Amino acid sequence: MTSYAFFNGKLMPLAEAKIGIMTHAFNYGTACFEGIRGNWNSDQEQIYLFRTQDHYQRLLNNCRLLKISIPYSIDELCQLTVELVEKNGYREDIYARPLAYKSSQVVGVRLHDLENDFLIFITPFGPYLDITNGIKCGVSSWRRIDDNMIPPRAKISGLYVNSALAKTEAVDNGFDEAIMLTHDGHVSEGSGENIFLIMDGKLVTPSPSDNILIGITRDTVIKLANWELGIETLERQIDRSELYIADECFLTGTAAHVTPVLEIDHRKVGNGEVGSITKRLQDLYFNIVQGRNKKYIDWCTPAYTKRVKA
Repeated sequence: MTSYAFFNGKLMPLAEAKIGIMTHAFNYGTACFEGIRGNWNSDQEQIYLFRTQDHYQRLLNNCRLLKISIPYSIDELCQLTVELVEKNGYREDIYARPLAYKSSQVVGVRLHDLENDFLIFITPFGPYLDITNGIKCGVSSWRRIDDNMIPPRAKISGLYVNSALAKTEAVDNGFDEAIMLTHDGHVSEGSGENIFLIMDGKLVTPSPSDNILIGITRDTVIKLANWELGIETLERQIDRSELYIADECFLTGTAAHVTPVLEIDHRKVGNGEVGSITKRLQDLYFNIVQGRNKKYIDWCTPAYTKRVKA
């Protein structure tokens, strides 16, 4: 089976989509990207892309930060993604990676006087973390980058070295994921996920000023908790010690979906099992992203115009 990418303004075999070793983004991290989940519904033989327009709105906002211009509207980007997913024809969960980048093949640190380009590739992508049984987290010694260093609200490729250091430290220490703190010691997020605590029947999550990515899955969970469960979300600073006394904890993200956290720094969260509110939010979320809840079908874009051949 041949995989395809969108590269240099056209669809082509993924194996032929190559950048040069002098490409500015490769050398200096001058790129921004998105991750868009495609969730396979076997009953309907359909892949549903989740909140595609919101992802591309965020990408275009991030392009402004890096002085990257791309010649596509949000609607055109959504259509390109649908065409590429259909061209690949996967019958499983997938991940679409759009990336806007400085494509000039020159040496020199800057954002100005450089060419820009845009690409998308698709890859099969199962669970990133154990969404069923839950995970164990450790607070990282690596602090989250501050907004006036590299804006964490943007998915800037060079920024993710910060996340990579924290993730590998966590795994080396026997955890599944890291929890990162801000420069002043407040809870920020995981290496690639937003974090929620459940305390006194409410969701508690760091505010955007705590150097978090303003996640689309995060926004989805806040809305579902309010609209479907009548649960309020408090966005505020969270002390490290609150991680240890929360009733429940979970992580959210395009890759992570809604992942229960059962243990932090070798301390059980609640009773050490998947919490009841976390499970209700999980069930709501997965029903929606697989296109099974008609109330939220506008969040889902079907990729296949006809049934996919087995």
